[in-house]
Amino acid sequence: MSHFFNLNELLLQFLFVLYVIAGAGLVAYGFNCYHSIFLFLKNSRRVRISDRKVLLQFHRVTPRDQLPKVTTQLPVFNEANCVERLIDTICAMDYPSHLHEIQVLDDSTDECIDVSRRKVAEMQAKGHNIKLLYRTNRKDYKAGALAEGLLKAEGEYIAIFDADFVPSPDFLLLTVPYMVMDPGVGLVQGRWGHLNRNESGLTLAQSIGIDGHFVIEQSARSWGNLFMNFNGTAGIWRRQAIEDAGGWEGDTLTEDMDLSYRSQLAGWKMKFVFDVIVPAELPSDINSFKAQQFRWAKGSIQTAMKLLPRIFKADIPLRTKLHSFMHTTHYMIHPFMLLTAVLSFPLLKWGANLEITGIKFIVSFAFIFLAAIAPSVLYFVAQQSSGYKGWQIRLLAMPVLMSLGVGIAVNNTRAVFSALTGFKGAFIRTPKKGNKSLSMYSQGFPFLAVIEMVVGAYCVMGLLQYIDHRKFLVGPFLALYAVGFLAVGVLSFMHYQFNLSEMRAMKAAELKQ
Repeated sequence: MSHFFNLNELLLQFLFVLYVIAGAGLVAYGFNCYHSIFLFLKNSRRVRISDRKVLLQFHRVTPRDQLPKVTTQLPVFNEANCVERLIDTICAMDYPSHLHEIQVLDDSTDECIDVSRRKVAEMQAKGHNIKLLYRTNRKDYKAGALAEGLLKAEGEYIAIFDADFVPSPDFLLLTVPYMVMDPGVGLVQGRWGHLNRNESGLTLAQSIGIDGHFVIEQSARSWGNLFMNFNGTAGIWRRQAIEDAGGWEGDTLTEDMDLSYRSQLAGWKMKFVFDVIVPAELPSDINSFKAQQFRWAKGSIQTAMKLLPRIFKADIPLRTKLHSFMHTTHYMIHPFMLLTAVLSFPLLKWGANLEITGIKFIVSFAFIFLAAIAPSVLYFVAQQSSGYKGWQIRLLAMPVLMSLGVGIAVNNTRAVFSALTGFKGAFIRTPKKGNKSLSMYSQGFPFLAVIEMVVGAYCVMGLLQYIDHRKFLVGPFLALYAVGFLAVGVLSFMHYQFNLSEMRAMKAAELKQ
């Protein structure tokens, strides 16, 4: 019997160690948010004033006919909803047409390729230098399309836009000058805006999260002389920077982060321009959002596994190495969240002797609390500094964002382990609505939602256990976990059923015709 109790105690000790590791990880990533806020506030005014001076100087001394040649690449795959709007927008850019080549890189397997052909022919007839490059295979997915397009590109600079982005006519005039004026800049990244921010609570919460990434994190990395990533769209590359990095590679799902890190290791600088905002479509369906998050999470960890050894060996400052580690492994917060949620119940129920009391408890709780609210502080500062009107009202969506950030942990933990185990899997793009219904995109049954709801119910049990033990300080965290997992799981089923009903209605209407 004593042997059994020893094993039981060893197991509890092991679970406690896992819990501490997960908690320490969350604290580390949380305090990294505070450092990003510090770098943003420290450099914001200085850099933005300097950027405006660069633009004024460039356009004062550079005639339009002496602007450099730019190739704009538009990678498209089965996006008939958006491709016409995209091509119209790019062709309307305020840049000399003889200096602006447009490549539509269409790998589509549905009617989108026919839409692209018609639209490209229409714009060619209007005098635009636009070409359609159609691949019959999807080798390396988006990275492969961009690489093949680069081989035929005419421009010294390469702008890239995904199908759901709508850049302003002056985008090139607001980004090219930074590369011309500073030959060390390999990439200029614009800030993402939002076409459908107010469509629902889901899109509003996403917009706050994305604003946090661009307004604070990308600004902090760029202005703090740290490594930053290309966001895959709404940016412009120096062709030489791509080639010096070894070109586009398709061995990760985040080819944009991979290339930007390799380019910076090759000595090129990445510049983020705060005041160039390019609006785009946010996923309005929770399952589309989860697919997007899965790809980003898995790709980030793949990039970390691929490049961190090179980064740690590189002759760069230690602070850059540490921030690169925190950046590329950021999605580890989701396995850590899931661990703390799952381990809380058994440690409380059977591990009474593991309790931390007195001053140790106060210090531990203070660190955990400060780390837990760090993302919310970052989002608050981002909204306040974004330049958008009505930011105070948008903060009412913060509870939705917090629940979403927690509830997505099962989905993203699966993505992290998929990357760590080397499982390849298929490239799953994020469906874009454009001006049409999302129901035209088939979605599989959301099996993961069952797990999310089970985890949510389990967290409710843990919450009740904590309340029964009068652990009121820990209770709010478990309450957030319970709400987050249950909300994401239930919403996944609701959106799946709604889209399924819409698709059936569309098919019925087609049969009647």
